[in-house]
Amino acid sequence: MTDETKPNLAADYTQAKGFWESILTAALLGVVGAVSGLVFLGVTGVGADWYGDPGLGWFDGEWWWVAVAAGAGLVVGQLRRLFAMPATTPGLIEDLQSEYIDTKMAPKIVAVSAVSLIGGASLGPEVALGQMGGGTGRYIAERRGLNDDRAKEQTLSGMAGAFGGLFSSPLMATILVLEIARPPRRRWGGSFYGSVVASSVSLGLYFAIAGSVFLGLYDVPQYDYEDWHLLAGVGLGLLSAMIVLVTLAVAAATKRLLGGLKLPPVLLPALGGLLFGLVGVMLPLTNFTGSSQLETVLSEASTLGVGLLIAILFGKMFTFAVSSATGFIGGPIFPILFLGGTSGIIVNQIFPDIPLALAFTCMLAALPGSIVSAPFSMVLLAALLTQVGALQTSPILIAVATSFLAISGLKFAVAQRSTSEASVTKEHPTT
Repeated sequence: MTDETKPNLAADYTQAKGFWESILTAALLGVVGAVSGLVFLGVTGVGADWYGDPGLGWFDGEWWWVAVAAGAGLVVGQLRRLFAMPATTPGLIEDLQSEYIDTKMAPKIVAVSAVSLIGGASLGPEVALGQMGGGTGRYIAERRGLNDDRAKEQTLSGMAGAFGGLFSSPLMATILVLEIARPPRRRWGGSFYGSVVASSVSLGLYFAIAGSVFLGLYDVPQYDYEDWHLLAGVGLGLLSAMIVLVTLAVAAATKRLLGGLKLPPVLLPALGGLLFGLVGVMLPLTNFTGSSQLETVLSEASTLGVGLLIAILFGKMFTFAVSSATGFIGGPIFPILFLGGTSGIIVNQIFPDIPLALAFTCMLAALPGSIVSAPFSMVLLAALLTQVGALQTSPILIAVATSFLAISGLKFAVAQRSTSEASVTKEHPTT
């Protein structure tokens, strides 16, 4: 065999010793992800215990909820001061795109997030889970003195391990992590296989202990695919983009108003808890992550009526904005899924000829898809949560792509206009 015909094993990253060490570490990270996820979700599930089984109508909440939410805000404020935490902490998207977790900050973020979710904040658990899984991967890499590339691979593997049990799908966890992080080609193979192993081990252990999965969480009536559903996907995507713009406007206005109060940072979360607690009394389905609340909205839509559903939609926008602006810590995915699913239900209530499952799945995926550049993750998430058929995923993909392009196009137009105005000002300065 000549030198030219010999296989170039050095070019195959799977033949490197470091690769197999990373795979073994990924399996360990899967165990860590499953255990930490079960513990964290079990602890934060205490919130549902004190919240109980609220009514569905106007002012069907309990007034003592306000005191609990405000009290949780006080604890959040004290913890942030005790931990000397900055005013803003990195979110899930920032963690994935940077492929970095601050191992010293991670336990603090997890603790504050736990109190936030127990107290009823309209946020999700994914930030804390990502911090635990990714932080463990980063810590192991730092202790072993690995280079930056290997450390980033293990960080992503740890985050996939944390999400494997949460989303009950190694495929979902892996695609979500890699689609948002977008590691360079030299690290793609290691990140991919590490994420697959970590998320698979996590799901296996998670299911063995919890005995339940996230799949098929939302029971929607199946429907037969027709070609016009593709065009409906375009319309539902544009509507999703409009709702996202309203959500962002509510968030910006809320942050500006609360920031103008000049409250001490330790008291701001208490005010936030007071506000979303009051909204929770008025509209009981607006607090917490929104996951189980969306199940209720879906099953009781005809009882709630369009007027109350619209009020719940705007109420959730406000509680999400308040929770994010006042120092509570959590992820955006679950609240936005609630907004998307509820919007789809409203569309079906107003236009009954649009199948519920079509409107629900398209907007469930398109709202987060407007913000997160991860279309395949959003389509897969909607399909897994509702168990719709393969053909029925086509309108979902079109809706996600439409919503994302609409928001991106608007950003581009605004940026171009700002550039043009700055250029005109520079050429013709006012005197």
